[in-house]
Amino acid sequence: MAPLLLQLAVLCVALAAAALLLISMVAFITATNVPLLHQHEEEKFFLNAKGQKETLPSIWDSPTKQLSVVVPSYNEEKRLPVMMDEALGYLEKRQKQDPSFTYEVIVVDDGSKDQTSKGVFSSRGKKILMADADGATKFPDVEKLEKGLNDLQPWPDQMAIACGSRAHLEKESIAQRSYFRTLLMYGFHFLVWFLCVKGIRDTQCGFKLLTREAASRTFSSLHIERWAFDVELLYIAQFFKIPIAEIAVNWTEIEGSKLVPFWSWLQMGKDLLFIRLRYLTGAWRLEQTRKVN
Repeated sequence: MAPLLLQLAVLCVALAAAALLLISMVAFITATNVPLLHQHEEEKFFLNAKGQKETLPSIWDSPTKQLSVVVPSYNEEKRLPVMMDEALGYLEKRQKQDPSFTYEVIVVDDGSKDQTSKGVFSSRGKKILMADADGATKFPDVEKLEKGLNDLQPWPDQMAIACGSRAHLEKESIAQRSYFRTLLMYGFHFLVWFLCVKGIRDTQCGFKLLTREAASRTFSSLHIERWAFDVELLYIAQFFKIPIAEIAVNWTEIEGSKLVPFWSWLQMGKDLLFIRLRYLTGAWRLEQTRKVN
């Protein structure tokens, strides 16, 4: 019996190794090393308040605003206006209290794919805030992220990131979830920790503040465009040793999520595995920042 069990164990290990080798080959062959940063001609201009065409600024230009707010948006007709009312109300009030505070809001809508990076590359702010269109995080919490950034100083090469986090709400959220969704959540957290990002409990909160330099360094290397792009962003940041603060923020579940519990988690799991394998095999390489073509 013992020799048979040993043979079965060896067979299982061999099959697992063969499967991993096959997946690694698929990940390598299907990878595109150069991130897709191309902009179509119509995406290089915007209409100003006078209705005139102006060239979109670049992340590699000197900043002309203190804060850029980038809001990825896809079919957010109902949720976006509520979020924008809160955001603009806060920003206008802050500007009245401090006339030196300048800001811009960039709403990115590009069909079915999350094109956050294109919004970031057109930002003019010294700091860039990524904020979800659903308004689940209370906008004034940006001040918590700003404090988190300041606490990381001195910033190496002026780079630092503050991530909003819902980790402190985990027990409450588990009580409201089904066992299946809780299992999926723990499985995803394990894969994030095992494959990509250490030390960040909540990588998926859509409320992140980056210095301009950190944004240009990380977003210029991004490949993932779907749900797991936050993980790749933080993976790149940790590779470049960019300091990261995880800051507890207020968060409320908002109806209308585009996340499909099983299939979205399956897609994210595949993306996490491919992130690790493609960087490990050299299919994707981290290099210095480059300009959008």
